[in-house]
Amino acid sequence: MPLSSPPQPSESSPLILTGPIALEATLNSGQVFHWARLKDDSWSGVIGHMAARVSQRNGDLVVHSGDGAALSHYFALNHPLDEIYAAFPQDPMSQAALASCSGIRILRQPRWECVATFITSSMKQVAHIRAMSLDIRRRFGAEAAGAPTNAYPGFDRMARLGESDLRECGLGYRAGNLLKTARLLDAGGIDLEAIASLRTPALRASLQKLPGVGVKVANCILLFAYERLDAVPIDVWIHRILLQMRRGRTGSPAQLARYARSRLGPCAGYVQQYLFHHARTARRGSSPH
Repeated sequence: MPLSSPPQPSESSPLILTGPIALEATLNSGQVFHWARLKDDSWSGVIGHMAARVSQRNGDLVVHSGDGAALSHYFALNHPLDEIYAAFPQDPMSQAALASCSGIRILRQPRWECVATFITSSMKQVAHIRAMSLDIRRRFGAEAAGAPTNAYPGFDRMARLGESDLRECGLGYRAGNLLKTARLLDAGGIDLEAIASLRTPALRASLQKLPGVGVKVANCILLFAYERLDAVPIDVWIHRILLQMRRGRTGSPAQLARYARSRLGPCAGYVQQYLFHHARTARRGSSPH
């Protein structure tokens, strides 16, 4: 007997996916930059070329449009948050972040989109990264019916642009790095899917071969596109937090990264994301860069 198709959402009968999830905090925590909040408090975005609209109800994810299985995967609803929370460090900073950010999920993002977005993130605030991402989508992405923005253009499409095209999206010097990376991928120099089987140190080294990808950006990609939950991107916010944990003792980026992985535990990526979002929301008037 053939298997029946999974239920699909409709406006009259949305699909409920069991959480828990803090949807707004997840989408505003600096992982992804294109989702839009609508007047009815639902959120609209694009995953690959799939338009989706979701909301939250009693901690669960409500799917109004889009494939439920794809959205469950994207929002990582199978991550065992209870186990992850039990592994959080017991220091006051980590526990305060856990209390204020409970329900944030580490997303599973399309790999090229994540690579491209974080190449453009260097020395930029979240609002600026969002503006660049939306402009790239508007100018060069394919329409995603039902979404307020377009799909992110593939590296094959971007490889055929000129640097000036990307500079018009506000990228500045980042335009050159993004274009070189797109052309490298289009030429088959690196296969973002094939390298997924590498162990984390080798995967990080492969990512750092991409123009514009240093240690911090590589760790963002490891965490948000390759589900390496022990990866710790160290930006200005996390650097400050680690210095407090180390009682003012500084170190090289590599030393701080090793300390972070050791100090924050096996799910250090989750811990740093909670620390990052908690710090930003607690000090909303400060610049994160």
